[in-house]
Amino acid sequence: MDVTSSNVSKVTRIHNIANEDTSHSSSAHPSAEHSQRHCFRDGAAGELLVTANPSILLHVLSSYDLEPEDLAALEATCKFFRKPASFPPDLALPLPELAAFDICQKRAMFKPMKQEEKAMLKQRCGGSWKHVLRYILVGEKNYRREKSQVIAGAGHSIVITTKGEVYSFGANCSGQLGHGDTEDKFKPCLIRSLQGIRITQAAVGSRRTMLVSSTGSVYVFGHDIFGGLEIFGTADVNYTSTPKLVESLKGIFVVQASIGGYFSAVLSREGWVYTFSWGHNERLGHGSNLVDVEPRIISAPMLDEVPVVQIAAGNCYLLMLAYRPTGMSVYSVGCGLGGKLGHGSRNSEGIPHMIAHFQYYNIRPMSISAGAWHAAVLSSDGRVLTWGWGHSGCLGHGSNAHKTLPTVVASLINVKAVHVSAGEYTTFVVTDNGDIYSFGLGESFNLGFQENAAAGEQNFPLPTLVASLAALNEKFVQISPTNTWDWLNEYMGMCHTIALTESGKIYAFGGGIRGQLGVKLAEDQETMASPVRVAIDLF
Repeated sequence: MDVTSSNVSKVTRIHNIANEDTSHSSSAHPSAEHSQRHCFRDGAAGELLVTANPSILLHVLSSYDLEPEDLAALEATCKFFRKPASFPPDLALPLPELAAFDICQKRAMFKPMKQEEKAMLKQRCGGSWKHVLRYILVGEKNYRREKSQVIAGAGHSIVITTKGEVYSFGANCSGQLGHGDTEDKFKPCLIRSLQGIRITQAAVGSRRTMLVSSTGSVYVFGHDIFGGLEIFGTADVNYTSTPKLVESLKGIFVVQASIGGYFSAVLSREGWVYTFSWGHNERLGHGSNLVDVEPRIISAPMLDEVPVVQIAAGNCYLLMLAYRPTGMSVYSVGCGLGGKLGHGSRNSEGIPHMIAHFQYYNIRPMSISAGAWHAAVLSSDGRVLTWGWGHSGCLGHGSNAHKTLPTVVASLINVKAVHVSAGEYTTFVVTDNGDIYSFGLGESFNLGFQENAAAGEQNFPLPTLVASLAALNEKFVQISPTNTWDWLNEYMGMCHTIALTESGKIYAFGGGIRGQLGVKLAEDQETMASPVRVAIDLF
């Protein structure tokens, strides 16, 4: 169902009701006038019921869950919707603005906020509840908050159901599956210790998993560090095999987590970004110690003025999508080798800087994805832009050349992308009709190309439709490739990919020797060329 066109028709009906010319409803007959007054109680003769009783119309607007743009259109085209509605929390607000506030109130992340916290978020979003609603909706869409989701790590996989239950499978040498042991799992297993806790988002790294709950708490398991093993060595690293609450984040309502190679990052509901640890001189905008396990807020002059709506951690760099009423902007910080910070150079940055290229060319970013060594952005008009290391053609521009500035993937110009996911030298794009295109390194069938990879081809520098997924006659909504390199133990298995359909089916392909595909491969088999169905009930 096309939600956009559905909402347009709703707006049209509401607009027509409010704009109804009431003059023709007036009657010269006294009995008719009496009947109208009685029907509308204290309303004026001929006045429509919804306009005489704004509370009814407010309920209708809130119940429809209209987009912020739809509510703004009502205000812009009908003076009735611009008048003060005389309702709390602000008597001067018009109905569309109040409806936006009511819709925000339905969100678990917004409802428990104190009044002053809500006011501060409103101010940071641009002074309107419609902007706050837009900020919330963009975040929910980009990291699939409270929706089913799939995440591929280095040797293990995580799946979250619509009920907030978590399944894990694959490599478990450091307890990264969360089952209280270190045995690999070759089929999906429910993490039972999380019973009663609804999980809304997950992040995976090398031998590490982070989970975010509906109440803003963060749980971790696997390697008991936030930074990379290169910092600590291996002798002193402990592990936690069951989900453990991150005590240092108490008091911070977290909505998203992301794990890089040398650090971990979390995003608060107010739009602040916190990081743990760092392995080199950049230190992600703060001067914390390398072994620091306390969350440190990332600060930068321009970034402090706007809320961040999404984060994405690469191996040694961090992307942040910041909300602005006029459009999103992308900030980057960390290691700039290969040009992956997107500023037109290969310089590293210790303080976040906005990638000006998007604004210069009037490109409106809508979501971000950080692969291990390259990055991708989805624009509001469905274009895909990539930059960074171009190894194996993972940028989709037909060569292995690096790009220091975001560059449109020209081969995808005739399709509209709705989701993009960057991995370790791979990139996947989901289109509006549910098809999937991929490009980059496909040495383990992880791009979904069966015949080409079987013939010895490994590099695919141009986007190509994944025919093996198209043959399933399913509409795909999300895909996750391995985007973490486990340098310590290459026997974690080759890269794999896991994909989710609109109907709730899950398929996996690529490397699978540790069980990360949800099935046990044959004795002499290391990869799975054809997509295999993962047996999990998402609903």
